Amino acid sequence: MADEVKELQEAILRLKQEKEAIILAHYYQRPEIQDIADFVGDSLELSRQAAETPAKVLVFCGVHFMAETAAILSPDKVVLLPDINAGCPMADMATPEAVRAKREALGDCLVVCYVNTSAAVKAESDVACTSANAVEVVGKLPREKTILFIPDRNLGLYVKRFYPDREIVLWEGYCWVHEHVTPVHVWKAKEAHPEAKVLVHPECRPEVINLADAVASTSGMLRYARESEAREFIVVTEEGLLHQLRRACPDKQFYLASPCLECPDMKKITLAKVYESLVRLEPRVEVPRSIRERAYLTVERMLGLKG
Repeated sequence: MADEVKELQEAILRLKQEKEAIILAHYYQRPEIQDIADFVGDSLELSRQAAETPAKVLVFCGVHFMAETAAILSPDKVVLLPDINAGCPMADMATPEAVRAKREALGDCLVVCYVNTSAAVKAESDVACTSANAVEVVGKLPREKTILFIPDRNLGLYVKRFYPDREIVLWEGYCWVHEHVTPVHVWKAKEAHPEAKVLVHPECRPEVINLADAVASTSGMLRYARESEAREFIVVTEEGLLHQLRRACPDKQFYLASPCLECPDMKKITLAKVYESLVRLEPRVEVPRSIRERAYLTVERMLGLKG
């Protein structure tokens, strides 16, 4: 099996050169996918890196909204999603029609959309955010404005901790993988590994976040683990991140808080599908110009708030 994996990886790398392509892999992808990627990172980070490369073809190993974001930022490139059915249930919890209706009901508000949304929802929003910068983005918006935060209520609740006096209306969406984790999972992991630091993604429930030594995005967890003097960590996010954590810190130990921290949509991408996608240059992800231009502005406004 190991030989078959290696042969397929080598075939993909050869084909990638022929097609003038690069491979982008999210941290939650299978290890064998991460190992052949030109870039491994979070969704927005990958899309921005892709926009800066001369490659003509982008093979996005992630889920649909991530490939859409790459298409928004790189409209002149071919964006491939090896399994077109790799979606995000949380992103699907917000539709452009529902966002428009809620915005009209609230009146004068600003819509802050988590990057984990469709291009069509981004087009209905004012500014995007990531799990790493959501607190910073909201903090730089006019204080007198009501904020409609979509679609992740847990990330929104985390942001509200920093701005208790602001009116932040939360969408009732969630990541079911992170939502699954309860304090009991963390307590049991701490019993087994009492010296371990607890790293929690802000998509988790508030009561789980309360038990964290650090609340961070995927990239933030990697940074924390590298810089920390601790030798053991309990990780409360999708299990794919463990591959990069162990590569970055081979002398440290990482334990998953729950065996159920696995996203089946992220795992739909396989080496065989990556190979077939490069052979056929399909399935492609494209964003209509009318949506892309508005969604692009939403992402650009976020970048403009930095500094």
